Amino acid sequence: MSMTTPLTRRKTHPTNRASVAAGANRRSLLGELLRDVEAYLEPNEVEVIQRACAFGAQVHAGQQRHSGGPYIDHPLAVAAILANMRLDSHSVTAAILHDVIEDTPVVLDELASEFGHDIAQLVDGVSKIGRIEFDSREHAEAENFRKMLLAMSKDIRVILIKLADRLHNMRTLDSLSHERRKRISKQTLDIFAPIANRLGMHAWTRELEDLSFQNLYPKRYSAIRKELDKRRGNHTKIIELTRRKISNELKGVGIESTVVGREKNIYSVYRKMQARRVPMSEMRDIFAIRVIVGTADQCYRVLGVIHNLYKPVPGKFKDYIAIPKANGYQSLHTLLFGTFGQSLEVQIRTNDMHRVAESGVASHGHYKSGNKRGETPPLAHSWLMDLLEVQASVGNPGEFLEHLKTDLFPDEIYVFTPQGDIKKLPKGATALDFAYAVHSDVGNQCVGAKIEHELAPLHQTLSNGNHVEILTARSARPTPLWLNYVVTGKARAAIGTYLKNQHESDAIRLGRQLLERSLKAVGLTTRLKTQQKVQLLGQLGRDDWNELLADIGAGRRLPMVVARQLLPEGRPPEKSDSAAPLPIKGVEGMSISYGRCCRPIPGDRILGLFSTGRGIVIHNVACPNVIEQGKRTDNWFSVEWAADVKGDFAADVRLEVLNRPGVLAQLAAVVAEEDSNINRVAVVARDDRNSAIRFTIEVRNRQHLARIIRRLRARRSVIRVTRAKG
Repeated sequence: MSMTTPLTRRKTHPTNRASVAAGANRRSLLGELLRDVEAYLEPNEVEVIQRACAFGAQVHAGQQRHSGGPYIDHPLAVAAILANMRLDSHSVTAAILHDVIEDTPVVLDELASEFGHDIAQLVDGVSKIGRIEFDSREHAEAENFRKMLLAMSKDIRVILIKLADRLHNMRTLDSLSHERRKRISKQTLDIFAPIANRLGMHAWTRELEDLSFQNLYPKRYSAIRKELDKRRGNHTKIIELTRRKISNELKGVGIESTVVGREKNIYSVYRKMQARRVPMSEMRDIFAIRVIVGTADQCYRVLGVIHNLYKPVPGKFKDYIAIPKANGYQSLHTLLFGTFGQSLEVQIRTNDMHRVAESGVASHGHYKSGNKRGETPPLAHSWLMDLLEVQASVGNPGEFLEHLKTDLFPDEIYVFTPQGDIKKLPKGATALDFAYAVHSDVGNQCVGAKIEHELAPLHQTLSNGNHVEILTARSARPTPLWLNYVVTGKARAAIGTYLKNQHESDAIRLGRQLLERSLKAVGLTTRLKTQQKVQLLGQLGRDDWNELLADIGAGRRLPMVVARQLLPEGRPPEKSDSAAPLPIKGVEGMSISYGRCCRPIPGDRILGLFSTGRGIVIHNVACPNVIEQGKRTDNWFSVEWAADVKGDFAADVRLEVLNRPGVLAQLAAVVAEEDSNINRVAVVARDDRNSAIRFTIEVRNRQHLARIIRRLRARRSVIRVTRAKG
């Protein structure tokens, strides 16, 4: 198969010494595999696995891995990885045989006759992923993963075998060239590790990530590992002291538990350093405590005991037991002010939750001995079905791969339908994303939303725990602007598909409706004279009225801006209170200002409001005034930032800090280091320990602001930092 380490297909004649060593190694692998499967499988199932080992050794005879060892060592090692997780006998047998169709003369019918239809189908499913040749690497990669998803949807054991295959290949990359190691590692880090994570297989995820990182960036890997080794000595004493204290306290209240220290894997540390833009010396949450108990009820009791021992950091508690992650992960997470003032994360879970956290779908009862069919668990099945729907709606393989990568890296939130069902969405998802998560038809026909039973725009960003209801109308249709307000691959694919199939007549009809609505809003008649139309076409550089209506219907022109071009010239000009108008697309000739209530900056999702005397006022879609005034006026419309936005914009940042000497000067220095100025400072002392600070700073865009907030958050004296929205 194309994704395993390549074979040398020629016959080889090793020396006697090498032959003896290879034979001894193979007997060791085989013995280890048989000992593992004998511990949990029936004797007749073990006999089938023994036959598969003999069959594989025979048909792979003479083939070598790049390292020079016999090729059969690879499928035996893959099977051992699955046996170690106690997967069913068919999965282990298929792992032993997973390359025979691709790399030997054996055909599918022969395999089915020898080992049964189910095992043959598993082997065929793994083989099909990389069988077809393509005209470009990107096309091949995208098509491979389309087929992988189809195979997963039928029997998820296919991807478990595929992931075990990739895991062993990553463990044995040393014999390949530097370029091939980098290419395979990048693909593993981009696709295979996220798939393992999405399926809840965190032990495999961590190993795939670290092996990939080590091959892609060996110097960075080595530097982080050395720093972890150095810091481990200092933290071991603190972790052990905290561990014993928690363990003794739990014994004192009659809760049996296992309390252990844990450490983040190297790639996870690197990723957090990149995201926060901080050096290793400023990382505070590398080491943690894990508490494992018997029942979910005990998890919450443990949480109470620990919060009595150590003060929790406000806003850092997460309950993944009540609302599990999409991959089935369950645990309580809390961040504490630990021993000697060190911040310390604690995870609390049951034994069953821990097994699922480490092995994910592989821990599911469907894959254990006695059940021959790898039915996909509901959570994984839901994710697969969404991706298969995206696959069906996009024609470009590269586009599909981008949607896939987007869905593989979720930072999830959980929102509720009116019926109380939970929908999982990426962080930053909007009401429009929610509508498409319910169903594509709901998304295509949505006209509004209710968030927490209050009317809200479709562009409203959702928060954890929101109750969301979508309002629909049969006449509603997507517009290109919607693509700016969605983050999920499913929503983007559905909107893109509709727009591609939208007929010109639909765009003209929609444009006419939007223009008539805007004409009414500015007090003009909807029946325009021919002379007015000719004049307007000349001003806008169009030759045909239907072309102009199509532009409006397709979202290329704002209907309210077109309508305002027809206002009488004698009407007094509107003035702006902004010295430098915001660079907004499609509003040429209009007076622009922005709301002080929300201080929108480039990169924010924004709406425009026509206001007498001020022209178009720009607001952040999350601004409370958008929702409040939306109940009283229809003058809101969608706008976009121009491509190249120049200048500085005011943004408010709210901090909660510990009262320490010089803290204000330290924070001001951080802002200055990020090439920003502080225009206004307000400090309110909350008590003897804490103070609240509000900065008004100058930023270039949302990314600039995020960088400043990350730097501020990394300071030891800062408890919490957020962008103020009003």
